[in-house]
Parts: sequence; C-alpha cells; structure tokens
Amino acid sequence: MTISKERKAELVREFGKNDTDSGSPEVQVAILTDRIRELTEHMKTHKKDFHTRRGLLMLVGKRRRLLSYIKAKDIENYRQLIAKLGIRDNIQ
Repeated sequence: MTISKERKAELVREFGKNDTDSGSPEVQVAILTDRIRELTEHMKTHKKDFHTRRGLLMLVGKRRRLLSYIKAKDIENYRQLIAKLGIRDNIQ
C-alpha cells in the first residue's frame, strides 16, 4: 500500500521548493494525503481490515500534526495547500 517512486517524485516536484525537497512539511502532507486516499479506497472494500484501519488513523494523525505546524507558521501557505490537495480545514 505504498505509492510508487514516480508518484512520490511528482509530488515532490509539485509541492517542494526544488526537485529534491522531500522533507518539507508541504511535501510530507501531500505524500500522506496520497497514501490516505489509497488506504481509504482499500478500506471501502475490506471493511474488517483493522490493521490497515489503525495505520490509516496513524497517518491521518501525522498529517493533522503537520498541517497544524504549517498553519501556525504561515496561514496563507496553509490555505493554498489545503485548497490544492482538496482537504477540509478542520485544524483548530
């Protein structure tokens, strides 16, 4: 249930400051969002897969922490990021 190297490189190019910037919070949020979408589709067909469910909840929590960091650091960048990724603004 991981994303391919090509997809990850594409996300790094789109959200990073340069082609090798895989550590910035924006890139990490984009990669986590892609993985969360994959696992959500998996959970729709495998409703009793509780190990995957736990992993999915952990990824959502990690993304939430990164988003709250981005929001505290730069609110305008946060708004652009969630609009580009198509996720809701529910960070306090």
